[in-house]
Amino acid sequence: MKKFLLATVAFAALAGTASAADMAARPYTKAPPMEASPIYNWTGFYIGGHVGGAFGGSNNILAPGFTGTSSNDGVFMGGAQVGYDHQFSPNWVLGIEANYSFLDTNNNPFVNRGLGSVTGRLGYTWGPAMVYVKGGYAWADSRLTNGFGGGTFTNNGGGRDGYTVGGGLEYMFAQNWSGKVEYQYYDFGTRNALFTSAAGVVTAVGFRNDEHTIKAGLNYRFNWGAASASRY
Repeated sequence: MKKFLLATVAFAALAGTASAADMAARPYTKAPPMEASPIYNWTGFYIGGHVGGAFGGSNNILAPGFTGTSSNDGVFMGGAQVGYDHQFSPNWVLGIEANYSFLDTNNNPFVNRGLGSVTGRLGYTWGPAMVYVKGGYAWADSRLTNGFGGGTFTNNGGGRDGYTVGGGLEYMFAQNWSGKVEYQYYDFGTRNALFTSAAGVVTAVGFRNDEHTIKAGLNYRFNWGAASASRY
């Protein structure tokens, strides 16, 4: 009986080994490649353009949309910008930007015909989006003499030079392209306008030469010095 049991066990072991040998080998399947996740690096030079609207202060008679009352209608503006950004630490962006905007003067040669600025920018980015603030030097392209029917402008704590502050949101929708919306305020100080009537009476009018602007822009980014476009 004992010999019979041993023979049965041996036979079962041999049968199992043969069955395993007859089974087809499992096919080798290559693991799918890992998809690259994009790195949005803002470092590099860029150039672009913008369009929007400009609104003068409540009594800015140099604003193109000034109506002669306590209100100021907005006018169309358009222009270009160029700049450089450097991303660091790792979600902060520090940059410098120069821009110039033409204003729709409605054929009035004695108003602010253009606004320019050179500003620093500080932004915080998460992925393709960045919020930022900016501020710096501003310049207004405006006539200072022979305006408003013989009036003469005089400096009083300001002039064509001034300052600007603002902020916005920029979104990188492709490797080399980003779009933005931005608010920017320009202040060129307090000014006096001297008007001489036909009778020779001189009247002085004081006002603040300031402008509010809202614009949408598009930038092409060269990505010079930027990191690799993907990681695993």
